[in-house]
Amino acid sequence: MNLINQFSDRFFHAFYNREWLGECGQTVDFLSVSNAYAVQDLVAQKRIDRGETVVGFKVGCTSQAIRQQFGLTEPISGRLFHPYILEENCELDWRNYLGCAIEPEMVLTIGKELMGKHLPDDELVDSIESVRPGIEIHNFHFWHSPPSIQELISSGGIHAGLVVGAVKASPQELSFRDEMFSVYKDQIMVTKAPAKEIMGGPLHSLRWLVDFLTDKGQSLQKGSLVIPGSPTELVRIDQDTELKVAIERVGEATAFFRTQ
Repeated sequence: MNLINQFSDRFFHAFYNREWLGECGQTVDFLSVSNAYAVQDLVAQKRIDRGETVVGFKVGCTSQAIRQQFGLTEPISGRLFHPYILEENCELDWRNYLGCAIEPEMVLTIGKELMGKHLPDDELVDSIESVRPGIEIHNFHFWHSPPSIQELISSGGIHAGLVVGAVKASPQELSFRDEMFSVYKDQIMVTKAPAKEIMGGPLHSLRWLVDFLTDKGQSLQKGSLVIPGSPTELVRIDQDTELKVAIERVGEATAFFRTQ
């Protein structure tokens, strides 16, 4: 069994069991970035074989600060899976996640197939059926130290789930630059930042994703969900919390993290 297969087995096991099976003779940072994506692809296939469904994509490492931390010149991509897409006002036990943390997200529903390089803003906006507020949940834990881009990619961007708000905004009514993202714990705001901190705006992130898929000979399918990244830092959840995300001109989404 080669190194890519060995790491895919370990990341697949770690997602469900919150434990690392042991080393493969090399640490994950031995992999190239392309090999790390190959690990992610194999993990995704294992999850599909288990009965899950890919419903879209996430873009991570969209802020300049995080890209510099990992030595990146571009963001990373991961997949979104059913049944880990949840409705707002759900109750979640934060202890079920490894280093539970969240980020505020715009949830884009793609209304037509997208493929091609450097698509213009108007084509991207026209392709978006609706925009909803969302809460991305992370297993904010790295099995190898120091954290590496290879582990981030192999793990699918440490993504653990997505809570999606019910309210829908029209993309034509948004600037995709000036909207303020705010996060509240028990009605107290803990962080906020404007959409332009996401690579200059979420449309730049969506364009990068379409470019990335096009380079792989793939398209972004109609009906896909896309979360283009967060303008704020990760927010830790380490006690029972009512967590609310508010995005200006989009709306709010709430989840209750409670010990069950």
